[in-house]
Amino acid sequence: MNGAELKEKVNSGGIVYGTMISLGRNPRWSTPFASFGLDYVIIDTEHSPRGRDEVADFIAAFQFSGVAPIMRIPIPDSHYVTMALDAGAHGILAPYCETVEEVKEVVGAAKWRPLKGELARKAVESGELPSQASKEYLENRNRNNVCIIGIESTPAIANLENILKVKGIDAIFVGPNDLSISLGIPDQYEHPDYEAALREVITKCQAANTPVLMHHQTVPLTVKWLKEGAKFVLYSSDGRSLHNAYRAEFGEIKMAVEGTSGEVGESDEVI
Repeated sequence: MNGAELKEKVNSGGIVYGTMISLGRNPRWSTPFASFGLDYVIIDTEHSPRGRDEVADFIAAFQFSGVAPIMRIPIPDSHYVTMALDAGAHGILAPYCETVEEVKEVVGAAKWRPLKGELARKAVESGELPSQASKEYLENRNRNNVCIIGIESTPAIANLENILKVKGIDAIFVGPNDLSISLGIPDQYEHPDYEAALREVITKCQAANTPVLMHHQTVPLTVKWLKEGAKFVLYSSDGRSLHNAYRAEFGEIKMAVEGTSGEVGESDEVI
């Protein structure tokens, strides 16, 4: 699946499935991911220490995997957007956006690359391009680019209706850890205030016909919010899933041999 196919599937009412890559660095990592039944992966560069050349090699390995590689950039900045796309990413996730101006900058870079400055601003705000030929050329050149905007704070939710008026947003991402901290209830994902905030995001996005992506770390939370209207599954991460799998299987082995599970606890990864 490429970025264009990903957008087509979710816009036609389907659900797409993906996970976050926080630890994987070697390009060979793409081989097992190709057999997991995923539609996309998000390669994290906001909280994970990856260099530009390393990211380019990693993304290249996904090009023929059938899994669309999307990059979470460090900040909502046009330079990072084009850097990810130039490396071969099929889209970007711009974290912690709060203003219309930030979103316009991200969308302009994602949808109208390589236009910059005043021309990119006009393309986003009014659809004005240098010519019809330029418009068709750039639409074709950037057809795979998925543009996901991160809404991760109470100011962002308050401004969400205005943000959603920017044309070119393919999905809204909710970062639970950041949002729960912003609400004053860190990691309390069953708190009424947290649930009310997510429902507000879903309601506003549904009114704007924009899919919602929520990054939860457990199956019950993921299923709950899919039933409430999320369309993108962004479940857990490679680091957390590896931790959970080894914990469960070694626990089973130790229980059979020693009569003890050797419990090591939940993963404390926060991304």
